[in-house]
Amino acid sequence: MSVQHITLGPDEAEQRLDRWVKRMFPHAGQGRIEKGCRKGEFRVNGAKVKSSTRIGPGDEVRLPPLPVSKNERTEPKAKAAVSAADAKMIQSCVIYRDDHVIALNKPPGLPTQGGSKQLKHVDGLAEALKFDRDEKPRLVHRLDKDTSGVLLLARTQAAASGLTAAMRHKETRKIYWAVVAGVPTPYLGEIRYGLFKAAGGGRGAGEKMICVHPRAMNDYPDAKRAHTLYATLYRVASRASWVAMEPITGRTHQLRAHMAEIGHPIIGDGKYGGSSQDNMGDGWGAMIGGDISRKLHLHARSMTFEHPVTKKPITVTAELPPHMADTFNTFGWTPDLAADDPFEAL
Repeated sequence: MSVQHITLGPDEAEQRLDRWVKRMFPHAGQGRIEKGCRKGEFRVNGAKVKSSTRIGPGDEVRLPPLPVSKNERTEPKAKAAVSAADAKMIQSCVIYRDDHVIALNKPPGLPTQGGSKQLKHVDGLAEALKFDRDEKPRLVHRLDKDTSGVLLLARTQAAASGLTAAMRHKETRKIYWAVVAGVPTPYLGEIRYGLFKAAGGGRGAGEKMICVHPRAMNDYPDAKRAHTLYATLYRVASRASWVAMEPITGRTHQLRAHMAEIGHPIIGDGKYGGSSQDNMGDGWGAMIGGDISRKLHLHARSMTFEHPVTKKPITVTAELPPHMADTFNTFGWTPDLAADDPFEAL
């Protein structure tokens, strides 16, 4: 066997390096893996690692020669070709591109990564975003399947490391737009409920987040602190509001869970706002009926980040998806009505 470089596919779950190696190469003992890590023979995205380092979809693992049985797969599965139609679609989503970074306006309904029964996703379609490069760009963050808007990909490992570090240290700024049921009061505020995943094995149970009051955080050891700024921009009587949100932390479903917790679920959010209850202005629910789409009204409007190479600030803005544009048109709202910084007063 010779040195191999294997890129984890989108169907791989996040896991420890040693467990992944032993699954791929059952004859490789723990001692061999530990020694190889100390000597730098095992690497992830070019960097030295420990056996406990966690790896996931898109990571490239360098493997030294390892013992393997005849029946073990030693090469990654062949990558499925991206159809011409899909390539054209994902390329049309590009709203910013240079030698290091690509930004997409991700359409609603398209998952960021593969999962159960998800055959088409951004990570797989990124093969069509190589352009003049030999390798596909790497995802550096995620958006929920039904959330649209700005999604960044790095074209080099160095850019990926820089962008990931900036997000980890909160050196990026993301502003989302949403249409929510009712009218949040005060108009400008912040939400600090902690979040933890719901227990249970029912469909989607592990994906739903439960809010915890800040004073009760010590009672829920699995809860993580979460912080959201919101600004109510315009309203339609008491029926619905256009809200801007800035997540200070980046928890799973944070914006959706936070808005539902304060009584104003995002329109179309069946998971957190109820899929069948209509909000007629005096009740609670994520559907407001009429001609308003039942799709999720949550859009990553803009992202400001420090370019990983030039170090200059870059702001990328994504146009509204068709169903939200239709809702804005129905309510008489236009994007130019929003302030440049709706959170300036906070």
